[in-house]
Amino acid sequence: MSKIVLASGNAGKLKEFLAPLSELDMNIIPQSDFNVSEAEETGLTFVENAIIKARHACLHTNLPAIADDSGIEVDALNGKPGIYSARYSGLGASNQQNLKALLDALKDIPQPKRTARYQCVLVYLRHATDPTPIICQASWEGEILLAPVGKGGFGYDPIFWIKESNCSAAELTSHQKYSISHRGKAIRQLLGHLQSHKIEHR
Repeated sequence: MSKIVLASGNAGKLKEFLAPLSELDMNIIPQSDFNVSEAEETGLTFVENAIIKARHACLHTNLPAIADDSGIEVDALNGKPGIYSARYSGLGASNQQNLKALLDALKDIPQPKRTARYQCVLVYLRHATDPTPIICQASWEGEILLAPVGKGGFGYDPIFWIKESNCSAAELTSHQKYSISHRGKAIRQLLGHLQSHKIEHR
């Protein structure tokens, strides 16, 4: 069975990736199984950072790699935290610290103006020097709540309100979240590319 490295050490992301990617007749292996360190995210866009992470995993494993870069954009903050979502309150910050920092930044913003969206970019590289990576992008519209609601999900999910579902992202089941989320949409795009083009894996 062909092997693909999943270039992430985020437990929440790994959980959301591994089940749907199991549809592929391939062995999806987290980079942590190869003791691959986290890549330094020096890009200025989600696309750049996803490519950096995928290339880093390819170089250290000599296998194809899938990488994700994602984050939340808040309109009242001109798109911040954006690519800095995972380290919004500093390097090594916890989900709770980042969530609190975002709520603090929006403390004077009324609910109608707290529109936001999750963004996800997925990149697939056949090898470290692949000149034509597959790039998939999707977003998920919502609003930032005044306080956390729900115990599920990860990251900013407890304060991300989905109007159509009348709940926070942290109140969705895994299946519900996959069906409507930014990452779920991007994963389905990637699955379509990999299945329809029958990409050869090294």
